Amino acid sequence: MTSLLKIVQTASESQISEFFQESAGKWRSQRRYYTLPAGETKEMESIVTINFLEQGCDELQKLAQMHDLPDAGSFFCGAAVAWESTDVLKARKESQGSTLFGAMGNTLCRDRGFAISKPVTAQYYFSNPKTLCLRTEYNGSLFEEELKLIGSKYRTRQTIISRAGEQLMIGQYLEKRMES
Repeated sequence: MTSLLKIVQTASESQISEFFQESAGKWRSQRRYYTLPAGETKEMESIVTINFLEQGCDELQKLAQMHDLPDAGSFFCGAAVAWESTDVLKARKESQGSTLFGAMGNTLCRDRGFAISKPVTAQYYFSNPKTLCLRTEYNGSLFEEELKLIGSKYRTRQTIISRAGEQLMIGQYLEKRMES
């Protein structure tokens, strides 16, 4: 008899795999950060490239080692994300970088956090088949993120960063798929 947990886990594996595959490609990300409670804003634009990662690929094996996982095939899929960001108001390059995501059960493992270069984990769930919700906690901070696919050409994202129960920053993003 198949357990309910196995059915739910298989469904989440299928959903995250489909979400990463649908997100693969090059995106122009326009975002605004609101610092709370003062309300200062920062506008950024990035070019984001997302690649779907198959189970057992070199990148996911490296990520498994970083998380001290015994089985290099622990992740059933993942994504490699690279970005180059510009501060819109100052018209200057702000940052560039990359990160890896590996999906295992309802956990996403990353090679780095938002604000640190150490490996972190996030819990994830889908509020609907096209909306991925993440919850990441480390160093006393909480990062809640929602990524929503809108058709095949748009994504929205929202990130709320909190510390000690107080919201510090909200990031809102509109991402448009770029033609290949």
